[in-house]
Amino acid sequence: MIPFASLARSLERNRVSRRQALWLLGAGCLAGAFSGCATSPVTGESILVGMSEADERSVDARVSPHQFSRDLGAVQDAALNRYLGEVGNRLDDTTHRPTMPYSYRALNANYVNAYTFPGGAVGVTRGILVELDDEAELAALLGHELGHVNARHAAQQQGRSLLAQAAVAGVNLAARDARWGSVIGLGSQVGASALLSGYSRDDEREADALGQEYMVRGGYPAAGMVRLQQLLVDQEREAPGIVQTMFSTHPMSRERRDTAQQLAETRYAASRGRDPQRARFMDSTAGLRQLKPTIDDLKRGETAMAKKDYRSAEADFASAVKRTPQDYAANLRMAQCLQATGRGRQALDYADSARRIYPQEAQAHKVAGVLALELRDPAQAFQRLDEYDRLLPGDAGVTFLKGVSLEGLGERRAAAQHYNAFLRQNAQGDAAQYAYLRLKGWGYLR
Repeated sequence: MIPFASLARSLERNRVSRRQALWLLGAGCLAGAFSGCATSPVTGESILVGMSEADERSVDARVSPHQFSRDLGAVQDAALNRYLGEVGNRLDDTTHRPTMPYSYRALNANYVNAYTFPGGAVGVTRGILVELDDEAELAALLGHELGHVNARHAAQQQGRSLLAQAAVAGVNLAARDARWGSVIGLGSQVGASALLSGYSRDDEREADALGQEYMVRGGYPAAGMVRLQQLLVDQEREAPGIVQTMFSTHPMSRERRDTAQQLAETRYAASRGRDPQRARFMDSTAGLRQLKPTIDDLKRGETAMAKKDYRSAEADFASAVKRTPQDYAANLRMAQCLQATGRGRQALDYADSARRIYPQEAQAHKVAGVLALELRDPAQAFQRLDEYDRLLPGDAGVTFLKGVSLEGLGERRAAAQHYNAFLRQNAQGDAAQYAYLRLKGWGYLR
C-alpha cells in the first residue's frame, strides 16, 4: 500500500515514483446489477438472467471499446476488418437473435483468443488469426462466439460481477502489485479472460453446438469446427503458456472436438463437400500472415513478461521491433518492458513511437502519460492523458490520473474538479480515499 501522505509529498515535489505511478493506475470501476427471468432465445425455456437485452446492448456500447483498446485496438488493416465483418455478417442472419448489433474486429493482441460481449461485439486477436487455415475455421470461431450471445450465457452469469469487472477502464490490478509483470499478465496476456471467464462446461458445449449450426446454415462445411478445435488442442499441448488465455475463456477438450466430429459426420454430413474458402481466407489475411514471426516474438515476450522474466521479454520485444519497426504492439510492449525495469526515459521513447504509429488508438497515450508522471513531467502527463480521454472517454482511472497531473502542476482547483468527478464515478478503493482526503484537506469537503 502506498501511504497517502507519502504520495502527497511526492506530488508536491512533482515527483511520482514508479511504484506510485503504477498504484495510480488502479482506479475506476462502474457497476450495475439487474436480475430477472427471461425466455431463452434458443430453447424457449425460462432462464435466470443478470441483464435485460437492453442492458446487454448497453454493456457493449459502454465497455467493449475499453476492452478492445486494452487489446491494442483494431488491426490497422481496413480490408482485413471488412473481411472479418463479411464473414460474421454471413452468420448473423442464421442466428436465433438476428437483430442484435453484431460487430467484428481483428485486434492487435498477440495471444490466442476470440471473445464477445453480451450484445454481440466480437473481437478476434491477430494471434489466433495467423493460426487459422481457412474461412470455415474462422466461421467456426465466430459462430462459437455468436453461440454465447444467442444463448445469453453472459446474461446468465452474475450480472453484477460482470459489470463490476468489465467497467474498470484501466489496468485494474496495478494497485495490488507494483510490478508490470502482473499488469501485462492481465492487460495483454489474459485480456478478456478476466472479464468474460466463468462460462460453464455446458455453456461451452452449447456455444459449440450453436456455432456449428450457424456456420453450416451460413454455407460452410461443419468440419471447420472440428479443425478449429483440433488446432487449439494441438497448440495447448505444444505451447501451453501462449494459449492459456484461450483455454481460460474457452476451455477446450478432446471431448468437444470429438462431439464436433460426430456432428459433422451425422447431422451435418450433407455439408461435407462444401468449399472451406481457403483461397479467399489466404488472400484476405496475407498481409497479417506476413507478420507472423513478429507476432510469435510478441507472444513469447508477453509470456516471459507475465513470468517477470524481463530479460527474455526484452529480447523478444527487441526482435519484434527489429522485424517490424512500425508495429504498434511491438513498440508499446517494449515500452512496458523497459518501464518494468526502471528505464522510464527509454520506455517513453517507445511509447511515443507507438503513439505516432497508431495515433487513434488510446493505450499508448495512457502509457506515455503514466511514464511522464514517473519522469516528473506532470504537464506532459496531463497532455497525454487528455488525449487518451478524448479518444476513449469514460475511463474513471484517467480522470483520477489527470487530477494527479494537475495537482503536480499546482493547479489545485482543476485537480479538485477531477477528483470530484472521479468520486462521482467511483466512491470506493484507495484512489477514491486519496481523492476524498485531498478534497477534504483543501477545504472542498467538510
